[in-house]
Amino acid sequence: MAIEISRRNLIKAAGGLGAASLLGLSNEEIAQAASTKNAVRFANWSLYLDYDNKTKSYPTLVDFTKKTGIPVNYMEVVDDNDTFTAKVTPQLRLKKDIGYDIVVLTEWMAARWINGKYVAKFDDTKIPNKKNVLPFLLNRPLDPGRHYSLPWAGVIAGFAWSNQKNPKGIHTMEQLFAPANKGKIEVLSEMRDTIGLIMLWQGVDITKPFSGDKFMNAIDFLQKMIHDGYIRQVKGQSYQEDLISGDAVAVIGWSGDINQLNAQNSNRFGFAIPESGGTFSTDNMMIPALSPNKVNAEAVINYYYDPMVAARVANYINYICPVAGAQQAMEKVNPAQVSNKLIFPDDAMWKNLKVFRDLSQAEQISFSTEFQKASGNA
Repeated sequence: MAIEISRRNLIKAAGGLGAASLLGLSNEEIAQAASTKNAVRFANWSLYLDYDNKTKSYPTLVDFTKKTGIPVNYMEVVDDNDTFTAKVTPQLRLKKDIGYDIVVLTEWMAARWINGKYVAKFDDTKIPNKKNVLPFLLNRPLDPGRHYSLPWAGVIAGFAWSNQKNPKGIHTMEQLFAPANKGKIEVLSEMRDTIGLIMLWQGVDITKPFSGDKFMNAIDFLQKMIHDGYIRQVKGQSYQEDLISGDAVAVIGWSGDINQLNAQNSNRFGFAIPESGGTFSTDNMMIPALSPNKVNAEAVINYYYDPMVAARVANYINYICPVAGAQQAMEKVNPAQVSNKLIFPDDAMWKNLKVFRDLSQAEQISFSTEFQKASGNA
């Protein structure tokens, strides 16, 4: 079930209407946008934007509002692609406002929204910073040319663990499912990450066509680990809470989450890309088709593709940064992060990251059904 993290914050309009060239809007358009009472309603995953614990605010959003006068209501309401989409699907189908002007979803789900015509086409003249997106992310299969989506961050799925319970770390599937971890292992409810890692361990190239039998081999393994009591839960991003409490000591999780948990919990956790390979995907910003605040939303989106702003976000979230020039900008933000491979991967790391191949509609339905059944959710 999707959760709302309590640190959500309503950023109110501040003074000043500068930065017209940065945002791709004329002064007249900015004045018009700022005069509206409707804040941009921004739905994102938790721990996915720079946050200041002292001021209880998101610094880059505060600066955006100061520069433009456009208020933003930032909500950490996405815990899992399926659960979030299920919650807003009735409004999407009825062509009604879903209550959000920007949503951030993973590639495969973003593709479903685009194909379903649930998102608005960008006015590229309002997003000039689109030119800063890394070239290899500009023509992903979900949206060639990026007219309906833009990558918020690159996501690596791998193994994470409690350093106290697994002092030697976890680098293989055998180490993840060691007897000492039994009953305290959690895996992601994102099928492509959990099943993707299992399939890679089983020797399957998930980037190329594979048979249903090979997929089911991974499902059978997952089901056995659940049945035998090794896996306590299949969860969305809320697995973080269980790592903190100690209910989970070993997980299939996301790199950026673990970096942030360490920043808040004295480096209690470890993360590694499995020796057999990790998965890579992007989470993507989109504007729902019936958003009443499209111009304001495009201003927000454009802002986050400025290299300096992107570097500030990447410094906090520790996910792969999709913005060209951000690594150079990081020299001014935090020089220690310039060589962080979890933000700016090198060639060797890229070779060990795999993108789960596109699925046909029939495969998507069949595979998702089998995964939900194995997870105990169907």
